Amino acid sequence: MGKDEYFRSFRENADDFICGLLPGISPGSGRPQIQYSPGGLLFKVGNSNMQHVTSLSFLLLAYSSYLSHAGARVSCGGAASASASPVQLRRVARRQVDYILGDNPLRMSYMVGYGPRFPLRIHHRASSLPSVAAHPARIGCEAGAAYYASPAPNPNLLVGAVVGGPSNSTDAFPDARAVFQQSEPTTYINAPLLGLLAYFAAHPDLEAAQLGRH
Repeated sequence: MGKDEYFRSFRENADDFICGLLPGISPGSGRPQIQYSPGGLLFKVGNSNMQHVTSLSFLLLAYSSYLSHAGARVSCGGAASASASPVQLRRVARRQVDYILGDNPLRMSYMVGYGPRFPLRIHHRASSLPSVAAHPARIGCEAGAAYYASPAPNPNLLVGAVVGGPSNSTDAFPDARAVFQQSEPTTYINAPLLGLLAYFAAHPDLEAAQLGRH
């Protein structure tokens, strides 16, 4: 396989994957379209759905940058209408960020400490146990069970942590420590989101300037 043919094959596969992430556009290869919740959250079956939301949104943003520099669009089939511009990719990524930060049916930010409503009972030992100042005595490994089972909010806010979020297609979120699939924060959720937030903070007017483009 020659170099040009190799990169053409890579581009076709990349376009096909990206098309599978875009609502309302079907991949030309017949690849299954990813699901979205009624509230607009990208949804993939499994635990800790936000890991897919943040990583795939970061991928959309990175690919939109490549397309912008190449002056190209994503091709999703033979018809001219079956394509998407870099702006469209950025809008999908931005929509996911907005959902995470509170623009969703529950009006809940899934980042702890951000906005008027956020998860209060995250699955995190240090957040759910009392601080040394409030409880100087030692808490044994098994003694934490009472705090784990408590319906009370966590005494220590893990500000900036993003939890697994809704893990079904109905935008539901129980805010319960025991449901770790939805209430546990992870670095692999936060890491891609950091890149997304940095980009949109640095380009606040980019989308507004390109509203006329498709």
